[in-house]
Amino acid sequence: MQKHIPNFITLLNVFCGCVATVFAVMNKLEMAAIFVALGIFFDFFDGLAARVLDVKSELGLQLDSLADMITSGLVPGIVMFQLLAMSQSGGWNLDGVSFLENNEFTWISLLPFFGFLITMASAYRLANFNLDENQVSSFIGLPTPANALMILSLPLILFYNGSDTVNEVILNPWFLVLLTILSAYLLNCSLSLFALKFNNWSFKDNAMRYIFLVVSLVMIITMQFLAIPFIILFYILSSFIQEKF
Repeated sequence: MQKHIPNFITLLNVFCGCVATVFAVMNKLEMAAIFVALGIFFDFFDGLAARVLDVKSELGLQLDSLADMITSGLVPGIVMFQLLAMSQSGGWNLDGVSFLENNEFTWISLLPFFGFLITMASAYRLANFNLDENQVSSFIGLPTPANALMILSLPLILFYNGSDTVNEVILNPWFLVLLTILSAYLLNCSLSLFALKFNNWSFKDNAMRYIFLVVSLVMIITMQFLAIPFIILFYILSSFIQEKF
């Protein structure tokens, strides 16, 4: 019976991804972010449960990637679509009317569909990850959950940390296009990034992990949702430093 526990937790990730997808399509981006975060929570604990119960399986590996494809691949693409659509309409409204609620698509340019490059890049990364047996204690390229948090933080920043300057930057179509390209690149680049998996609690063996967690906590307390993109940047830089030194 216990062998099914990690897979059930993974299916909760699938459920959260489905709910987040619905909210993202409805342009309820705050709710979409909440369910993506909840899905990522389950994504972390399904692997932990599998290790604790010693019930790792090939089915669990494949199911995990399929769940991530929804929660951390499809939803960020839809959110970027919505943000690009907002940038074309000249304003932002997290509770605005979804583009699907309007039968006329003429007011939307083709640019918003560029956001699905994130979904495509996520699919490629997840497929490649399943074939790579070396990504155990570290990752090659940015993990899809981290990338999803980076993208989903944008509407939260608009809602909670926004200022005229910040809003103008986030809803600048050039910024969103460049961020989409950067996101797709980071997902599939050859950069080695450490995994937040502790084989023991020794500070010597996990110094960078402890430093990252403490700095991230301080940034969240002081900067709120605005901290998330900087945490991702710090994650990349600290991984680079650890790799070199």
